Amino acid sequence: MLRIDLEQGWVITDGPGGERRYRLDSAEAFSLVSEAWLRCGWDTKYVYGFTWLGRPIIQLPDDMMRIQEVVYALKPDVIVETGVAHGGSLIFYAGLCRLIGKGRVIGVDIEIRPHNRSAIEAHAQADLITLVEGSSVDPRIVGQVAKLAVGAGTVLVVLDSNHSRQHVLAELRAYAPLVSRGSYIVATDGIMASLAGAPRSAPDWPTNNPQAAVEDFLRENRDFELHYPEPVFNEGAISRGPTYWPNAWLRRKA
Repeated sequence: MLRIDLEQGWVITDGPGGERRYRLDSAEAFSLVSEAWLRCGWDTKYVYGFTWLGRPIIQLPDDMMRIQEVVYALKPDVIVETGVAHGGSLIFYAGLCRLIGKGRVIGVDIEIRPHNRSAIEAHAQADLITLVEGSSVDPRIVGQVAKLAVGAGTVLVVLDSNHSRQHVLAELRAYAPLVSRGSYIVATDGIMASLAGAPRSAPDWPTNNPQAAVEDFLRENRDFELHYPEPVFNEGAISRGPTYWPNAWLRRKA
């Protein structure tokens, strides 16, 4: 049980070990409140309320702020994203590429619905986006993406399609060779592991999720490591804020 006493400035937990109190200005209190906030946000579909330059972007803003820091630092020649949906993330990445003056985006999805394709292709950032329709783990599709990325010095990959353990593991195996040294492959939405019993969840999510796929992949591939990109600027007490992407950041070793 979690209680928040704003008047006295405490976050209070009651568990098997008894009551524990954390000052509101502590990292521990922030973590506990964030966990509850993330669950509440999931239940209320909080992330379904944002657009980026006119296109729905179903992402937690905190995650997008963190990845924009990574994009700016890496200045990738190519960003590959599996999972297109409404195209908001593709527009986001393409806009960053345009601001940096370098890079382009490849979006892969098993089905790109006509109205979403039309909106993406009509967008002001469309010239920096290539859409590839087909299963992200189909060898022919992977080969097509690899050809589009030929010659790219720095490649960043974001996995945001089917989030089952086996599918994400197959994506990690397929796209890891494209990732340049020092860059990342990001297995998003590992929050699934802590959402069993929540609306729109499934009973097997504690084991059938992207985090589990990451663990499987790291056991067989020593060329990558979990490496959270720490904030570039931070004068606060929190180094890791709320995220839908826990244990998502896999960096290819230099």
